[in-house]
Amino acid sequence: MKIFIILTFVIWAGVAKKSAKKQLKAIKDELIELKGQLSDGLKDLREKQQDLSDGQEELGNKQQELSDGQEELSNKQQELSDGQEELSNKQRELSDGQEQLKDKQQELQEKVESIEWQIADVFVGTWHLGMNINPSDGHIFGYVVGWATGNDIGNSGDALKKDYLSANVWAMPANYIAIVRHQQGVVDAVKVFKFKVLGESLSIRFGLPRMNPGRQIVTFGGPIQESIASDAENLEDDPIFSVGGDLAFNWAYSDNGCRIALTGGHLSEADVNDDNTHGLGNHFAVNPLTNTIANNQWTHDISNIQDCPLQTCTNVRVQGTDHGPGPHLKSGPVYGNYAIYVSQTASKFPEPGFKLGLEIEV
Repeated sequence: MKIFIILTFVIWAGVAKKSAKKQLKAIKDELIELKGQLSDGLKDLREKQQDLSDGQEELGNKQQELSDGQEELSNKQQELSDGQEELSNKQRELSDGQEQLKDKQQELQEKVESIEWQIADVFVGTWHLGMNINPSDGHIFGYVVGWATGNDIGNSGDALKKDYLSANVWAMPANYIAIVRHQQGVVDAVKVFKFKVLGESLSIRFGLPRMNPGRQIVTFGGPIQESIASDAENLEDDPIFSVGGDLAFNWAYSDNGCRIALTGGHLSEADVNDDNTHGLGNHFAVNPLTNTIANNQWTHDISNIQDCPLQTCTNVRVQGTDHGPGPHLKSGPVYGNYAIYVSQTASKFPEPGFKLGLEIEV
């Protein structure tokens, strides 16, 4: 029985050993397979880690590129900012240069004008009598007569006693004009002006083309000479010598006109019918743009400086009796004859007390 048991045990042990060997082999095979899988997993993991490392390196490169790009952009923005600042500086320099050029041009213009005046001061020239207005000789110059047509009026023998116009002188080129108040041919007061536009005749300056729209300021800088006798009278409202400024020609306003006024007096607006611009050669009922008369009641040679608007005033003071019968026109004292001389080169006129003539050499 023992032998059977032992034999059985031995047989079972052998079988168990074979079974164990099989199990061990299976386990070994499984371990080998797991080891292979682990090796493959580790290899795959190393590849993933390498890919991750490569990705991180690529990311780092991209970040570096981005950083470099941002730095380059920053540099470009700085360059742009510097360029804009440089452009702004150049614009300021250009503006300053233009201002300096303007100042230099003004300085040069002043020097040229100064030289012109200096030349004019020493240049010998001739004054020519173009017109004489006597406000009490029975002839009315007014606004229409003579000024635009430039026809001869009067005669040379009475040129400084009565109304007179020289067609030849009216057509002469002129750079300077003198308005002379005189007593029987002797200078009482004189103003000399330089024309803005040189070389034009009085025929052009008072002609029909200039009358529409008219209203020209023809001189600049005021009178270049103003000489008044110490014993001169009636200066407080004289149309030429009681006010300053430059000469205004063909002053048209509504249905009124004044051939010569000064800007220091009242110059009516173009559409204002106030009969209140005063000077030489006037008419209060005329088409001043076409030189046609509406009626002759309101024509007059010379009106004095005054504020007498049509709506509130019925006492327009005029010199002498050469005026129409309009009831508002009131005859007054004659302050003198008013002579108009022109010259191309002479800028100075003889002083008060000088005896006038048709031509005056200076």
